[in-house]
Amino acid sequence: MSVESKNNDTVKKPNLFLTILSVLCILGAVITLIPCSNIEDACMLGYKAICAFTPVSTIILIVAGVILWILRKKF
Repeated sequence: MSVESKNNDTVKKPNLFLTILSVLCILGAVITLIPCSNIEDACMLGYKAICAFTPVSTIILIVAGVILWILRKKF
């Protein structure tokens, strides 16, 4: 076995499951910001959004997505 093939075998590929979860978290964060006229109460930012806890839920989902993105390289 050559040196190049040994180096290629030791390189870890990112975990697909964690990558998908990370992307879903970021998409969820974006979805929480979408305005919706059918909602009765305004969100914390003052407009009618899909999620009533828009700034908090958006930040939580972005942080979770970033953490999963970083962890995917380790596992």
